[in-house]
Formats: sequence, C-alpha cells, structure tokens
Amino acid sequence: MTRLILLNKPYDVLCQFTDGDGRQTLADFVPVKGVYPAGRLDRDSEGLVVLTDDGRMQARIADPRHKMEKTYLAQVEGRPTPDQIAALSAGVTLKDGPTLPARARAIDPPAWLWPRTPPIRARKSVPDAWIELTLREGRNRQVRRMTAAVGLPCLRLIRWRVGDWALDDLPPGQWRDAPLPDQKGPRHDRPPRRPPSGRG
Repeated sequence: MTRLILLNKPYDVLCQFTDGDGRQTLADFVPVKGVYPAGRLDRDSEGLVVLTDDGRMQARIADPRHKMEKTYLAQVEGRPTPDQIAALSAGVTLKDGPTLPARARAIDPPAWLWPRTPPIRARKSVPDAWIELTLREGRNRQVRRMTAAVGLPCLRLIRWRVGDWALDDLPPGQWRDAPLPDQKGPRHDRPPRRPPSGRG
C-alpha cells in the first residue's frame, strides 16, 4: 500500500537520508524505510517535506511540469513596498530566466511560528518583515533569489504548503501519515490553504 508522509523539516537538516559528513538528515526524524522526499527543501530552509514510497507519485509531486503550488513564508530584511510585492507577483527575471507569475502578499509575523535554532541574525538598524509567496515552479533557491532580486534579502524561509498538503499544527521535527492525493491530478480550483490566524 502506498505511503505518504508529511514532515516538518527543521533548520540545518539535509533533505536526504544519508550523508557522509555526519550532518543531520531525514533519517534522524523519519524512521520509515523505503520513503523518499518528493522534491527538495534547502538545508537552511524549514517546513513541509512530502515523502512517499511510490516513485510515480514522487515524480508527480516534484516535477515542475505539473505546476503543483507551493506556499512559502519568508522573513525578509526591509519593509516590502507595494511595488516590490507587485514585482514578485508578476514574475522576476533571474539569471536562469523570468519566473512565472506568483501570488505574493505582505503578512503579519506568524504568531504561531516556532523559534529557530539558531535564531536569525537580525540587525537592530534594519527592520524585517514577512511575505507569503505561492509558486508553481521549483527552481533552485527560487524564493531567496526572487526576494533578493526585488531588494528584500531572505532571512528565514518556511514552506507551509505543497499542493493540498499543509503543515497545519505539525511541530518541527515531527511527521505524520497523510491521505493520498486525488488520482486525477493536483487541484487548482480550490482555495489555497493558508497559515492560521496571526497573519495579515
């Protein structure tokens, strides 16, 4: 029977099951044999990782051709202006070409968010803020590159949602089994699941 698992990956954990340098990996948190991440999440990013033992499902979730939506919460350096939010929404030109249009909005600092270990290095002289960004592609370090391109360097990045699966109240370092997706493909006609109250 196909298995699908949601993990809240902590900061500084590699999104793989083995490492020859002794760094923390998914194996330190998910004691389940035969499952693999459907898409990657950078070592310095946190949040939702979807794992499965079904190769076809793994490809369907991870392959950018399916344009499965992913929602991120980004803590950025600076206060985003309407023009910067509009630029993120319209698409940003990066070194590997323009990004697809996205959904972007400034939000309040998430009241429910866990503290990061170690904490970010905030500068007292420079304000910070939060942005919610929903993408339909998956380039390497895309959110960080997009926010930097509009003048908002990313300090902290949490993936909240992948397709119809969301972190909800899953604590960092914990995992749970999840229902299998609709076999007809990802749904884009339903309202996106947003983080709980405490946002803008």
